[in-house]
Amino acid sequence: MNILEGLFLGNPLRLWVIAVGVAAVSFLVLSIAKKSGGPKVAALARKSTAEWDDVAAEIIRRTRYLFLLLVSILLGSYFVVLPGPTRLFLKRLTMLALLIQIAIWVNGLYDCWRARIQRQRKQDGPASLATYTAFGFMVRLAVWTIVVLLALDNFGIHITALVAGLGVGGIAIALAVQNILGDLFGSMSIVLDKPFVIGDYILVDDLQGTVEHIGLKTTRLRSLSGEQLVFANSDLLKSRIRNYQRMEERRVVFSLGVVYETPPEKLAAIPGMIKEIIEAQDLAHFERSHFRKVGPSSLDFENVYHVKSPDYRTYMDVQQAINLAVCRRFQEEGIEFAYPTQTILLDRSSAPPALNPKDKGYRSGLSRLP
Repeated sequence: MNILEGLFLGNPLRLWVIAVGVAAVSFLVLSIAKKSGGPKVAALARKSTAEWDDVAAEIIRRTRYLFLLLVSILLGSYFVVLPGPTRLFLKRLTMLALLIQIAIWVNGLYDCWRARIQRQRKQDGPASLATYTAFGFMVRLAVWTIVVLLALDNFGIHITALVAGLGVGGIAIALAVQNILGDLFGSMSIVLDKPFVIGDYILVDDLQGTVEHIGLKTTRLRSLSGEQLVFANSDLLKSRIRNYQRMEERRVVFSLGVVYETPPEKLAAIPGMIKEIIEAQDLAHFERSHFRKVGPSSLDFENVYHVKSPDYRTYMDVQQAINLAVCRRFQEEGIEFAYPTQTILLDRSSAPPALNPKDKGYRSGLSRLP
């Protein structure tokens, strides 16, 4: 009798040899593919700008040998006849390994995505790292919760009541910490959408300052007067934010008034004077100057120009130079600046006639005086 035809656990030994051979060859092929293919795909990913090769390299790198071994054993098991409970247990064990492997892949893909985002946004600081870490924790918690529930269901445990309990508990927790969750998601929105970054000078409603810190719950600004302004992230995103740091240039509107006694020909020459003065500044370019209106105590001109820098100090330096030049030019031309004045004209032609004290109606006339 051929030894290969002998029975072992209800199967000929020949089938067991085939099953073990298939499992061994499968594991060897998968291991070689992982070990040799991983570095090649990673090298291709470093040279390419596409995303699919990065994903493929991360998936290969995160694949575990234990998962490959269980898959190989399951493949080899189909060449022999196994008892129903044994095959079912092997399938469930392989499915559990697959679920765990999927969770590992998802974690790896999240890390790969986070690294790519941070490379694209090199200005991200520690605050962004904290937000990404918190978001990653939430992603991993969700993934592993799903894996545990699917694993329990795979082993025949009814999870309907458990899922319902988790749903009710999750709603209760969400209601209890809704403000914290709102600020957390607000932090994620700030980090991902980038309405501002650390170092930007922003104005929020009537408050303004330089961004110092973007945290999981609050964002902190340092005002010009020195105090720290603290905003909840959720409230900050509901406000109108003006980011002065992202101005390419600053538009400036300023007015000046001259006295009523200024001759019309000099009034007509003032816009040209303003244009010459502004165009003489290297960091400014002229837009317009107009005799805008006749004010209560002055003839008002409106002037508009652009400073080729968003820096506030540069703007103030340019404006100061323009103001000094305007004062010198007006003095040379004999043009006077206006200031609030009020003229009172007294008309004595309508005064009542004087009364003679000897008149009978003198005393009564006093009472009739207007």
